Amino acid sequence: MTHTTRSLLFLSLLALSAPSLAAKKPVKAPKPAQPAIEPFEVPLSHSFGQEGTQELQKLIDRFNQENPKTPIVLARQEPGAKPAVLNILRRTEVAEFVANKQAFRPLYRLMKESKEVFDLALSPDLKAGVSDKKGRLVALPLAYSTPVMFYNKNAFRKAKLDPEKAPATWEEVQETIIKLDKAGFKCPYTTSWTTWVHVDNMNALAGSPVVNSKGELAFNSLMQVKHIAKLATWKKAGLFHVFGRRNEGDEQFREGNCVILTTNSWAHSLFGDAKGVDLGIAPLPHHGDGYEARQHTLADGPSLWVGAGYRAPEYKAAAKFIAFLLRPAMQVELASVYGHLPLTEAARLAFKSKAFRDRSQALEVAYASMNGKGGSAPVRISAIDPVRIILEEELERVWDDKIPPKEALDNAVTRGNAVLKAQPALRNVVPIE
Repeated sequence: MTHTTRSLLFLSLLALSAPSLAAKKPVKAPKPAQPAIEPFEVPLSHSFGQEGTQELQKLIDRFNQENPKTPIVLARQEPGAKPAVLNILRRTEVAEFVANKQAFRPLYRLMKESKEVFDLALSPDLKAGVSDKKGRLVALPLAYSTPVMFYNKNAFRKAKLDPEKAPATWEEVQETIIKLDKAGFKCPYTTSWTTWVHVDNMNALAGSPVVNSKGELAFNSLMQVKHIAKLATWKKAGLFHVFGRRNEGDEQFREGNCVILTTNSWAHSLFGDAKGVDLGIAPLPHHGDGYEARQHTLADGPSLWVGAGYRAPEYKAAAKFIAFLLRPAMQVELASVYGHLPLTEAARLAFKSKAFRDRSQALEVAYASMNGKGGSAPVRISAIDPVRIILEEELERVWDDKIPPKEALDNAVTRGNAVLKAQPALRNVVPIE
């Protein structure tokens, strides 16, 4: 065997026995296939009545058509139960909900972690009770409004009153309802949401806070006593009627039974088919007899909160639903159909078009009434449910002519402060630092 032959044989054996150069490189294991996300439901808890539930379901159905694998489903709020992934809370339900800071997840954090667009620049009017001290949104002000005055222009004409000139002060309201009474109208004036309209907003209009510098309830000021006394006088004379603690007055106005109504601005969406009503809209009256010049009304309403303790996919779906609600076209629709104050400037400007002329008037009155300060005066008696109930109990004793207004307000302040002393968490108006 020649030297050359032996060399070739050796190299051949070496090639067969030695690992190849390519084998020395690390081999990447194939990535495991990501498991497909199984369809799941995201509960949205609420306490709406039948009509509100039906309207909410329409919105959810539209979202679910786009997101069939992660549908939103409605659930009833149960006292003491763990918050759902999404929770719509009324004004009267927020205080107790946010008293436990561990119960909810801040909205701004949810949207950031879910990588959803959330550059919502809200007016200060709409941040009451849903933003922290840094101005970050911890919840979505879903359906805010502010009190205004509605009136029936047809009734004004019959009473020989100028239908284009609504009373601007409570003194002018008195003159107006006396004339309406003489013209044969059995319900010249009614109201809905008594505490919200006649305590929270009356004090805001007069520049008189409902709490003092020590954080104690103080809605028994001279201004407030005089206002309730005026209403009590009208009630006794049959000029003013109270049909309940909530929005019962809205239906009375819609049926054409009452001429003047003070209620939330969103109610204009209910009055398109009001019987015999040519709708007039004006700012909530103020007192013009020596008090401060008219200040501003407040904005408030149901808000959307995110519950704590859920999985990332559930939060991702919740963030997608919130982004759906914030679409410009959806904001225009929500405001046009339901009458709520638009959250964005683009939606607000859309109402200046001819198509939304009547509803634009209601919204413009509302925004002008708040004067950019609707989110101020963070403590609202109507938002502290135990205190609101106490106050309305006392006011009903006034309407029944059982006690004088000052005694009723003093009683409500004393009883309300006792509640807040026993449950200090109810004072929380800024949920998170």
